[in-house]
Amino acid sequence: MPVSSVVPVPDLLPSAVAGFSVSLALIVAIGAQNAFVLRQGLRREHVLPVVVACAASDALLIAVGIAGLGTAVAGRPGLLAAIRYAGAAFLLGYAVLAARRALRPGALSPTDRPPATLGATVLACLAFTYLNPHVYLDTVLLLGGVAQQYEQRWAFGAGAVVASAAWFAALGGGAHRLAPLLARTSAWRVLDGVVAVVMTGTAAALLLG
Repeated sequence: MPVSSVVPVPDLLPSAVAGFSVSLALIVAIGAQNAFVLRQGLRREHVLPVVVACAASDALLIAVGIAGLGTAVAGRPGLLAAIRYAGAAFLLGYAVLAARRALRPGALSPTDRPPATLGATVLACLAFTYLNPHVYLDTVLLLGGVAQQYEQRWAFGAGAVVASAAWFAALGGGAHRLAPLLARTSAWRVLDGVVAVVMTGTAAALLLG
């Protein structure tokens, strides 16, 4: 690569910091994916594969958005509608499961049922990622669109990827610190109740456009 084509690091930093900030603002919210990572962290069950799957998926979707697919998808309302309805159905299904756990205290302890297999856990994680329309709206469309406003858009993307990886690592790895609080059945009931409400509200918002 010619020396003249190398971008100085100081010129890359503003774009990278912007990407980090925008990405963090989008993902630090209670949602389907974050709730799943939190629950796995509390159970200490396949935490590393879940964190890696979430971070790698975000990195892929961010790259796709920056490459320009976000603009192309935004021009196809039929595809966006299909993604929206499929995601709403998935979120409602998980809301029902969370509500059932909240109503059955015997099923709320993180150690009262056999651990799920690694394959089943990763598949559930990927479902929460790729069947959630907000992932596409936030990661592909919004982040991809904002990145186009920066001359160093791939530096913006790198910052966004770092923010995503840092968040999921902190959420999954640090969740066990909440274990003493959630050792009580009532606390798990509240957690699952909140998850059910959030999932239902998100699904309703999607269905109502």
